[in-house]
Amino acid sequence: MFIDYLIESIKKKKSPVVVGLDPRLELIPDCVKKKYYDKYGKTFKAASEAILEFNKVIIDNVYDIVPAVKPQIAFYEQYGIEGLDAYIKTCKYASSKGLLIIGDVKRGDIGSTSKAYSSAYIGKSDIEGEKLEAFPADAVTVNPYLGDDCLKEFIEDVEKYSKGIFVLVKTSNPSSSQIQNLMSGDKKIYEIVALMVDGWSSNYVGEYGYSSIGAVVGATYPEEAKMLRKLMPNSYFLVPGYGAQGGTAEDVVNSFNDDGLGAVVNSSRAILYAYKREKDELVENYGAAARKEAMKMRDAINKTLEKHGKKYW
Repeated sequence: MFIDYLIESIKKKKSPVVVGLDPRLELIPDCVKKKYYDKYGKTFKAASEAILEFNKVIIDNVYDIVPAVKPQIAFYEQYGIEGLDAYIKTCKYASSKGLLIIGDVKRGDIGSTSKAYSSAYIGKSDIEGEKLEAFPADAVTVNPYLGDDCLKEFIEDVEKYSKGIFVLVKTSNPSSSQIQNLMSGDKKIYEIVALMVDGWSSNYVGEYGYSSIGAVVGATYPEEAKMLRKLMPNSYFLVPGYGAQGGTAEDVVNSFNDDGLGAVVNSSRAILYAYKREKDELVENYGAAARKEAMKMRDAINKTLEKHGKKYW
C-alpha cells in the first residue's frame, strides 16, 4: 500500500520533506543549458535535456534524505512532447533511486475521462489487452470539483495498483478562498470536501493507521489545517506552500497528528534554486546547495515537531 511505503521511508530517512521538481528554465544554471543550446539550438529538445540533467543532479543530492519527489507536470508540458519525455525520464530516474513519485497533475473530470486520466497516471493503459504504464507515479494530486463520479475512477486504481491520491482540499494560493471558503449551509466548501475525503479514506487504511487517500492542505493556512486535521484523522496531508510561498515549520505543525505522522511538506523553489542564495558557491554546485537546503528544512520541521511533542522517529 502506497501510504505504508511512504511512512516507512519517512521513518527511515527521518524526514517528512518532499522536493517539488518544478523546473523553471530561466532559473536553471547557464552551465547546464549552454551545452544543449549549443547542440540543439533554443528548442524544446534542448529545454528537455537541460531539465532532465538538472533534475538528475537534484535527485542525486537528495534521494537519501527525503522520501519522495513531486514533479509538477505543467513545467514539462509547456515544452511539448519533449517536455513530457523529460517528465517520464525524471520519474523513472527518481524511482530508480528509491524515491516515491507524487505526480502533481491535478486531474479530474467526468467518469470515462477521469478513468483515462487515472489509467495514464496511476493505473495502466489498455492496448488490445496489453497493459502498459504511461506516466510512472506512486500517487497523484486530484481535483475533486466534479464529485464522486470523478474520484471513484482514481480510487479504483488506488486499490488495484497500490497507489495513492491527494485530493485538493485547501490549497496554498492566496485566492483559494474565492471558492474554497464559500459557505454551503453551515459549512465551507473545503470542509465539505474534507468530509468527503474522510469518507473515502476510511476504506484504504494501512498498517500505520493512515490512508492512501490523502489531502492537499496548504502551509499558508495553519488554522484551517488544525481543523482539517480533526476532520480527516486518517488522511495523509500533502502540504505545499513551505518556503517561497511563505510557509514555515511552525505553520505546518498543525498538519501533523500527535504521533508526528500525517503529513509530508513540499518545497520546490527554495530547494531547487538554493544555489542562487549561496553567493560563495559556484553555480556548478547547485546540487550541493539543494541538499543543504533540504536538510535545513528537514531539521527545522523535525525540531519544531519535537518541540510540540510530535516526535515520530
